[in-house]
Amino acid sequence: MAARFHRVHGANVRLEAWGTRATRVQSFAHGLCFSREPLAPGEIFLVEIEEKELGWCGHLRVGLTAHDPQRLPAVPEYSLPDLVGLGDSWVFAITRNHNRVAPEGEEAGALARGPGFLCEPYLLIEHIRIPRDKLVGRSRPGRYSHLLDELYRTNVLPPTARRSRIGVLHVPRPDGTADMHIVINGEDMGASARGLPTARPLYAVVDVFASTKSVRVIQVDYGFPSLQTLCRQVIQKHVIHRLAIDGLDLPLVLKNFCKYE
Repeated sequence: MAARFHRVHGANVRLEAWGTRATRVQSFAHGLCFSREPLAPGEIFLVEIEEKELGWCGHLRVGLTAHDPQRLPAVPEYSLPDLVGLGDSWVFAITRNHNRVAPEGEEAGALARGPGFLCEPYLLIEHIRIPRDKLVGRSRPGRYSHLLDELYRTNVLPPTARRSRIGVLHVPRPDGTADMHIVINGEDMGASARGLPTARPLYAVVDVFASTKSVRVIQVDYGFPSLQTLCRQVIQKHVIHRLAIDGLDLPLVLKNFCKYE
């Protein structure tokens, strides 16, 4: 089932017809959105930041809630502290060093990165395997797109920059609870919250707050990569950056697909 935003949302949110793009049309608050369906264990709800708005302090907030959006008496003005204050909700503002629960013996904020960790085709979180090609933000094709792509890929740009992709999921634990993980441009930030109850469905929370103006849901396909995706990976290995794809003797549709257009 395709990921969509829920029809219940903040008063200042406008959803486009297919429910995959949420825009805050005024003010800086009342931008709360939810996933249309509860998330299955290990299922990521991924959004891309499409528009920013100058003049406000604060950025996108994401998380999970056990509250069914349809049963809320009213959509809270803010995810923090209003929704979290209702209980059974776990939401964090997206920053470079956001809150993370460190396992025993490990410093908070320390992330295990192996060499070339972004080159692996799948992101592994415990026993969960997520295709990485949809997780990393991409610039729009242009003169300096190859430079911007590298900045997104390595998270040199702020995690709330335009085109960044942020996802949230919950990973089951042997004791019957779950950990909440936030993923920024293909990098797992670690467990942001532990001991989430799994007896009730968990919905994704996306707060289009302050300087974040508009976000779009990115569909993530699990299982084996499609033939198109495999072709794209082979082509991309032989070009310097996306602009070089224009010079290849390929159909226009395939060129656009390879450039993520």
